[in-house]
Amino acid sequence: MIYDRTCRGRRGLPGLSHAWITGALLYRGLGRFDATRGVTTWTEALDWLASFGDRPIASIQYWGHGKWGSARVADEALDADALRPGHPYYPRLKAIAARLLPDAASLWWFRTCETLGADAGHDFARRFSELMRARVAGHTYIIGPWQSGLHSLAPGERPTWSAQEGLLEGTAAAPARARWSRRGEPNTIHFLNGALPSGY
Repeated sequence: MIYDRTCRGRRGLPGLSHAWITGALLYRGLGRFDATRGVTTWTEALDWLASFGDRPIASIQYWGHGKWGSARVADEALDADALRPGHPYYPRLKAIAARLLPDAASLWWFRTCETLGADAGHDFARRFSELMRARVAGHTYIIGPWQSGLHSLAPGERPTWSAQEGLLEGTAAAPARARWSRRGEPNTIHFLNGALPSGY
C-alpha cells in the first residue's frame, strides 16, 4: 500500500496524510498489508513498488487524492497520458506489471476520490487495466469514512457503470463537481472494508 504523505494540515493541524498514515498502521495491524509506504511523488511510489521484495504482487492500494481519470500525489497526476510510451512513468509501470500475478489475477485499487468517474474515468480504467494486465478498482464519488461508487475492471472489459455516476454538477464529458459518498449510494463500502466485494 502506498499513500500520499504530502497532504499536511495548516499550522500544525492534522491533514489527510495523518488519516492515511493511521489507516495504514491499522491495516498493517490487521494483517491486510504486507508493507506500506508514504510517498511525495509518483516516481518514488512506482520505483518502490517495482523494487520492493522479491515475490509476485497480488494487490496494490493507493490512498490519496484523485479527480476524474487520475490519481494524484501532491500535484503529480497518474492519468491516461502517463500510460503512453515516452512518459517517464511508463517504464516504471511496465516494471511493476512484470511483477504482478499472471492471468490478470492481481488487483490495483485506487482508494481516491472520483478516479473512475465520468468519461475520463472510464477511459483511464480501460487503459490502466490493459497496460498492467491486472484488475483495476476505484471510486466515482468523493470518499471518506464511506466510500461510494466502487467498481472494478479487468483487461478486455468495458465499464458497466454509468459515466454520470457520482456527478453533482457537469456532464460525463465535462464533469464539474462530484457527490459525497453516503451509505445509501451505489456500491458503498466503509473505509474499514479491506477487500473488494464480489461483483464490484
